[in-house]
Amino acid sequence: MNYKAIFRVVSYALLLEAICMIPGMLLCLMDGEPRVALAYLAAIAVILAVSIPLYWQGKKAPAAFYAQEGFVATSLAWIVLSMLGCLPFVFSGQIPSYVDAVFEMVSGFTTTGASILTNVEAMSRGLLLWRSFSHWLGGMGILVFLLAFTPTQSGGGHTMHLLRAESPGPSVGKLTPRLHQTAKILYILYFSLTVLDLVFLLLGGMPLFDALCTAFGTAGTGGFGVKADSIAGYSPSLPNVTTVFMLLFGVNFTVYYLVLVRHTFSALLDEELRLYLAFFAGSTLLITWNVRGMYRTLGETVRHAAFQVSSIMTTTGFATTDFNLWPSFSKAIILMLMLLGACAGSTGGGLKMARVLLLLKDLRRSVRKSLHPNSVQVVQVNGEALQEQVLRNTAAYLTAYCVLTLGSFLLVSLDGFSVEANISAVFACFNNIGPGLAEVGPTSSFAAYSAFSKVILTMDMLFGRLEIFPMLALFSRHTWRRSL
Repeated sequence: MNYKAIFRVVSYALLLEAICMIPGMLLCLMDGEPRVALAYLAAIAVILAVSIPLYWQGKKAPAAFYAQEGFVATSLAWIVLSMLGCLPFVFSGQIPSYVDAVFEMVSGFTTTGASILTNVEAMSRGLLLWRSFSHWLGGMGILVFLLAFTPTQSGGGHTMHLLRAESPGPSVGKLTPRLHQTAKILYILYFSLTVLDLVFLLLGGMPLFDALCTAFGTAGTGGFGVKADSIAGYSPSLPNVTTVFMLLFGVNFTVYYLVLVRHTFSALLDEELRLYLAFFAGSTLLITWNVRGMYRTLGETVRHAAFQVSSIMTTTGFATTDFNLWPSFSKAIILMLMLLGACAGSTGGGLKMARVLLLLKDLRRSVRKSLHPNSVQVVQVNGEALQEQVLRNTAAYLTAYCVLTLGSFLLVSLDGFSVEANISAVFACFNNIGPGLAEVGPTSSFAAYSAFSKVILTMDMLFGRLEIFPMLALFSRHTWRRSL
């Protein structure tokens, strides 16, 4: 195991975290909150105290860096970042419980948006900014940022193993022959779409601070709001803007790259994209039909249905209405969308449309194979034959997903909440969505769960964001016994 290389990766990630805390600290000073600013300063000092020794340990790391190190480095980086990134909340006393603070921070970095806060508007603006900005950092990936803008991380194998461990989806593709350049392109696209969203929100009349936090939450498909009613209290045009941008950030960023290089036709023919849009349109129509009469006009009904579908299937978690009050059929659709999620290579969570597409195609092949045992059946996506290993990996992921979610459901059920609340809480956390149903619906929080359940749900968020296997590798005895 190349421990020094792992230390170096974690140290760079911690340094980035310390730098990203500075805007929140400055906002506290501008708002006349020196106590919260000092909490930020103390947190930065602790982070640097951990980061600097790790950097010196990993400064002269050997060149060898394999998948094992990539998984361990990614998992450790996300865990350590969350454990230290929550310190401003603890030191300021605005989230006094360390378990609650870690839950909130993991929810931020993993772009889940599940919260333990019961009165978000009482929190300092400086802390709310860091809370929402964590969505933006975690959306595309903290290590992807380092790979894009840190020269020391541009080595081929090093880069690829970290990119594979952190990027959401069944596989990682190259946009350019150089992975360093690929990561940079991804972040340029990500930044550009975020700025565009911010501009539209400002043009719609949203205050600058609210617009920044909303844009961060939309871009990272996170969903932390700065108002008690999420974004329901703004003018109807602003939720409409957010609906569109949530959908855009749920699209595989490779599609945008294809459009940029003038391969628009290929982008539009992408099978995952078409499945994603089909689920959005179909779910919106079905919910609109099912909740007809609950709102004053057809336009308002469509607007609420489209927003909630976009929010849940992209795993953003914003809300404009309490869908807990919707009929069972609509809530069933919401629960289904929690599982499915957005596209691979986007900032959204869930199983990913790419995996759903592969599973459906593999199912069709199995049916055909049963009817014609001697025939050769090949699974194709976008006209290209898939390797059997990709299908096996997808099946393995689904198995691990089922085992972990069912286990988590059993454990959090010890708290005695309703089955609907517990299963939706696990789905909401594992799929990085945010709100669930019943006691953890869009107008409620996760505050009532015990510390034990919060730890379970916190781990679920990390497992879901890192696509399970990097976290499993971290807890595998084989990982630490093997000598490289």
